[in-house]
Amino acid sequence: MYKINRIQALREPNFIKPILIDYSIGGVQRKWEAVLTHDSVAVLLWHSQKDAFVLVKQMRATVLNKNPNNPMMYELCAGIVDKNMSNAQIAKEEVLEECGYDIPLESLQKISSFYTSVGISGTFQTIYYATCDDSMKIDDGGGLDDEDIEVVYIPTKNARAFMFDEGYQKTTGVMMAFYWFFDSAK
Repeated sequence: MYKINRIQALREPNFIKPILIDYSIGGVQRKWEAVLTHDSVAVLLWHSQKDAFVLVKQMRATVLNKNPNNPMMYELCAGIVDKNMSNAQIAKEEVLEECGYDIPLESLQKISSFYTSVGISGTFQTIYYATCDDSMKIDDGGGLDDEDIEVVYIPTKNARAFMFDEGYQKTTGVMMAFYWFFDSAK
C-alpha cells in the first residue's frame, strides 16, 4: 500500500528548478510560475514473437498525490536527457535498464518530437519505435537503484481497447504511440 507521509517545498531540487517567468504580451506585463526540467526520450517497444507492446508499470508519486487508491501508471519506456550522448543512445540505454532488451541503436526509428506539460514545464520529448524479440533479452529490466519498474506486455490485439480503458492509467505518450503504430507502422 502506498501513502504520502508529507509534502514540503524543495529548497535544493536535483532534477527540477521552480522559476517565475516575467514576460509581456502587447505591452501588458505578466507572470507565470513554471518548472525547468530535463527533456526526455521514450520508446514504443514491440515484441515480435509475443505480438505485444512492451510497456513499463510503476508508481508515480504525483499520481499518488491525486489518486491515493491507484498511483500505478502504464508508460512507454522513457528517461530524461541528462547525458552527453544522442537522444537515440539514451533511448537505447533506457530500454536496457527498464525493460532488459539490448536493441541495436540503428533499429530505433524516430516517431516524433513534441512538447509536453506546457502549462508547467514545456518539456520536449522525442518518441522512438523499435522491435525486439527474445534473443535481445539480457536481463529482467526493472530500472536502476531506487526505481521499481514492472515490465508488462500488452497484446497487440488488445491494445486498442487498452487505450481507452480508464482502469489502466496511462500517459498520453502511450496513446499517441499506439495511434502511430496502428496508422503507420507496418
